[in-house]
Amino acid sequence: MSRSYDPYGSRNPKRFYRSRTDKVVAGVCGGLADRFGWEPLLVRVAAVVLFFFMAGPLVIVAYVVAWVITPYAPLGYGSVSPEEDAFWRGVSDRPRATFGTIKYSFMDLDERLKNIERTVTSDEWRLRQEFRDLEKGN
Repeated sequence: MSRSYDPYGSRNPKRFYRSRTDKVVAGVCGGLADRFGWEPLLVRVAAVVLFFFMAGPLVIVAYVVAWVITPYAPLGYGSVSPEEDAFWRGVSDRPRATFGTIKYSFMDLDERLKNIERTVTSDEWRLRQEFRDLEKGN
């Protein structure tokens, strides 16, 4: 299976790329919309509103800088399996939140493993196992 070149080295669909398909000028607004799950038209309208009513030259400079430094989305980008898509939807953008989620998942698994060990190594479990073995023998 041939994979296209990914400059970031990750299949993470939460990466910011310029859009190849949803672009008017350079795909920056389409890429922002794709990255955050917004409507591309709303991102473009917000960019125009910011340009005319707030900081015109700053918006143009920010757009040009994003245009220059942001790569296009790799070919085949976004085509992930449903399982991989579900995984990435569960990953937070904030590393501390992701770490906390993983930490508590492992703590829960550790507690469950301790309960299994406690049950299997108990004398009651051994006694029940011996009774099951005797019943199978009859």
